[in-house]
Amino acid sequence: MALLNFRKAAPETTTVNPEVEAFLQNYSIEVMPRTAEKVEDFRALLPEGTRVYIAHIEGTPIEDMVATAARLAKDGYNVMPHFPARIIKDKATLADWIARYQGEADVKQALLLAGGVSEPHGAFDSSMQLLDTGLFDKAGFERLHVAGHPEGNRDIDPDGSMKNVDEALAWKQAFNERTDAQMALATQFAFEAGPIIEWANSIKANGIDLPVHIGIAGPAKLQTLIKFAIACGVGPSLKVLQKRAMDVTKLLLPYEPTEVLTELAAHKAANPDFNIESVHFFPLGGIKTNANWAIEHGGNAAVPANSQ
Repeated sequence: MALLNFRKAAPETTTVNPEVEAFLQNYSIEVMPRTAEKVEDFRALLPEGTRVYIAHIEGTPIEDMVATAARLAKDGYNVMPHFPARIIKDKATLADWIARYQGEADVKQALLLAGGVSEPHGAFDSSMQLLDTGLFDKAGFERLHVAGHPEGNRDIDPDGSMKNVDEALAWKQAFNERTDAQMALATQFAFEAGPIIEWANSIKANGIDLPVHIGIAGPAKLQTLIKFAIACGVGPSLKVLQKRAMDVTKLLLPYEPTEVLTELAAHKAANPDFNIESVHFFPLGGIKTNANWAIEHGGNAAVPANSQ
């Protein structure tokens, strides 16, 4: 079975797979201020109430982040901005960001992560330190997501093991038991269903009962996926992509997440207690492209707000 699914010829119509439709219920998607600016009307693309993460890249002014959050909230979406620990100078800065998001966009959800910066800008190095401030609980946040790494993370475990990643998961599990907020693991993207299922089962067996929101790369050119995989440290998946890139006939074909989602959806249908709760899209080929793929394959799960 092919590891990646590449479109050869687009059919006139797509028959919606009911298992995929069920699996895509309440999917989420990620944007950045600069990519959101390119979208004229989110309600023409995303279902009512979709959770929209706002990625905070180093150098992005907090004013731009908050303005994007306010726009999406006004459109009726559940906004979940990133709080990258390593670019937050101190506790006062964190408190200021929280106050701005709540005051201008009524934000009640957050994704906390270390952030893709090698050297911290200030007092924080990890999402655990952000959680430990108590500021999110004090502000009444209803949902707090933290990072999950199905393929490990070389920034966290330079030796290629899962030791530090697993210890962090255990800490986050313990924090889940003392916060009133709902928690979940939002993962980095991966391309093979088998290793994803194996990882999800393994953390559950180790006592981690946080629901998983699995990261999935949206439709994109293979070259684009390789670029992001390198930047994000997606190891095993990067090797798969590089192998595919050796085949010139596939190099020019767009990748679509159909196969990996079909396999995951079938596993979820056969195992209802499977700990993957939802799909989180990384729209690496563009928000509109990703949303249109979901509309084509997701049936009732992906009907845009303007069409409901």
